[in-house]
Amino acid sequence: MLDEASDFRTHFVREPASLRHHPALVLNADYRPLSYYPLSLWPWQEAIKAVFLDRVNILAEYDEVVRSQRQAFRIPSVVVLKDYVKPQKRVAFTRFNLFLRDEFCCQYCGARGDLTFDHVVPRSRGGVTSWENVVAACSPCNLRKANRSLRHSGLTLRRPARRPTPEEMHAVGRRFPPNYLHESWMDFLYWDAELES
Repeated sequence: MLDEASDFRTHFVREPASLRHHPALVLNADYRPLSYYPLSLWPWQEAIKAVFLDRVNILAEYDEVVRSQRQAFRIPSVVVLKDYVKPQKRVAFTRFNLFLRDEFCCQYCGARGDLTFDHVVPRSRGGVTSWENVVAACSPCNLRKANRSLRHSGLTLRRPARRPTPEEMHAVGRRFPPNYLHESWMDFLYWDAELES
């Protein structure tokens, strides 16, 4: 369980192992997911705790039930916050967000799979670790580039490295959903998408 000092509204589980059993989709008060990167999910225990603390309303439930000594509860599958949380104005510079920005592919050759990250201007040549200088790279391209400049390595970037906006990350995050999407979430994950005519 989250302790009272942590911000229950924005603490999301990133590790799939902890979401194997009945995660709850967390929506902001405007009924949009709080985050697509990662998708705003709580373990079922956190969702039930938030219900009892009167911080969320339940919109959908799983068929499964958990029991206390006195009561039985259906596990929430979608919850909505009672108070609106302002969206973040900047995207945190993390390994996950970097890979998401680069759509989980090497920015030199386009390969997917086992990725690392590369400094476009090597640190040994004064390059810094920032959105504007780090890209996702496969191991062969990373080894080929080594500590050389792009010009000397013969590699080119598929697109320039830059700081993404939260809106761009939401758009990319929607294209890379987690491995598990419960059917009760579908109406809330893409409700603002344009309808086909």
